[in-house]
Amino acid sequence: MATKAVFQAPEKSLATSAARSSQTPLRRISPANGRALEILGHAIEYLTDEYALNVFEVGILDSVDPRIEAIQTLMALNRQVYYACPEIEPALRRIARRLFGSPVIAPESYPGQPQG
Repeated sequence: MATKAVFQAPEKSLATSAARSSQTPLRRISPANGRALEILGHAIEYLTDEYALNVFEVGILDSVDPRIEAIQTLMALNRQVYYACPEIEPALRRIARRLFGSPVIAPESYPGQPQG
């Protein structure tokens, strides 16, 4: 029996993801890593488009399709390259560290702030 691939929408709201994205640290990406990310992104996009086109032509495909495994492998490599890049310290934290010699408490951890 073949299983069907099911794609689900994310459960988080846009407000939650927007708030989280403002807390995501920036990364310093070297030209070599940038090129690798670009190539991996194009490969992921190509395989995804090819898979989607084939779904329209053939119907629902089996979830053990090797293209799905290839897409997942490329996405894992993409994350590995991205997370290997060093984080950029936010300006406020950098300034506070230089002035006071200690890290600044993140705004989300201030007393009285609702935990979300």
